[in-house]
Amino acid sequence: MLSPDHFQYAMETTKVLHEPDRRIETFGATRFAFEILSEPMDSVGKVCIRRGEVEAQKPQLVKPEGFQDIELEGFDPKVLKVIEHLRKQGLDLSFLQYGFQFKRSEVSTEIIHDRLENVSEKALEAVRLSGNPSLAIIESVDDAWEVGIMKFTLDMIMKSSEINRFDLKRRGLI
Repeated sequence: MLSPDHFQYAMETTKVLHEPDRRIETFGATRFAFEILSEPMDSVGKVCIRRGEVEAQKPQLVKPEGFQDIELEGFDPKVLKVIEHLRKQGLDLSFLQYGFQFKRSEVSTEIIHDRLENVSEKALEAVRLSGNPSLAIIESVDDAWEVGIMKFTLDMIMKSSEINRFDLKRRGLI
């Protein structure tokens, strides 16, 4: 289990070197392939490459109409009044909920005897040549590489949410 400091370090040091050309689809599931590069802590001149997929399910629109019926345990009842006031002001309180699945069964691991910088350059060149629009190249911490996947998915949510909202508005769903 990762300590909060270790988790924070992994979030801060993870870099998405190449992000997919596309965003999360508004009306369907989206699959992203990833290659996550990391240096094992106990080895010099070695790089671990993990390959797999992350699936983003169709974003779901969550609207607060049902908030009146929800009991917010531990919260001051004034919270519901604030929500109602914001709604009367005309603010759209709906938000998008994203679901991701990390498919462990499809993760492969390869050890390369080289420097991280060289492996990163080769991976970037390979993705440029292949033109794979769904591939992400990520550098992360070896023993917390899954945090790197989490950071990537959060970045994709942030970059996709405006497009998804636009699509939903265009179809009259919000």
